[in-house]
Amino acid sequence: METKKKFKFFTIAEYEKEQDYLRMMHKSGWKFVKIGGFCVYHFEKCTPEDVIYQLDYNEDGLRNKEEYVKLFNDCGWEYLQDYVGYSYFRKPVSETNGEEEIFCDDDSKLQMMERVFRGRVIILLILFFCILIPQFINNLLHPHSYFITALLGGGIRLYIIVFTKFAKSYYNYKKNARK
Repeated sequence: METKKKFKFFTIAEYEKEQDYLRMMHKSGWKFVKIGGFCVYHFEKCTPEDVIYQLDYNEDGLRNKEEYVKLFNDCGWEYLQDYVGYSYFRKPVSETNGEEEIFCDDDSKLQMMERVFRGRVIILLILFFCILIPQFINNLLHPHSYFITALLGGGIRLYIIVFTKFAKSYYNYKKNARK
């Protein structure tokens, strides 16, 4: 069986882009097998098919994994794997009634974003304000290596991008859920 690996990075707020990417790959004849390492996607050659991929971030579900997976299987979703807190599912479009999603409204998407915030973003904020920012300021005041200062500056820039994208997604879901 022919396989391929692709490196692709998505921030924690870009789960919908990741779902679309996996769907596009399947349509082009590459079925998602797993993600491993640091953002390395593994694919197998397959017959091109329109398959919906969905991601869920649910720590409670992972603690009760058997029931959690059974709930999705009962609704026709194939469980694939867990990766950094997200669970991956797929279902062929031919087995759906049009566009089908795990989260059918903005309220449920907002609830998932809140779970991501509690499970991932809080930890990133702590690292950002307690380690990265103080270390960057220390290197600016007492430069030991311009390379390390530049590296820390790049890390700060990356963190700001991730926080901004997450905040924008969260705000949009919250605004739409109020309607």
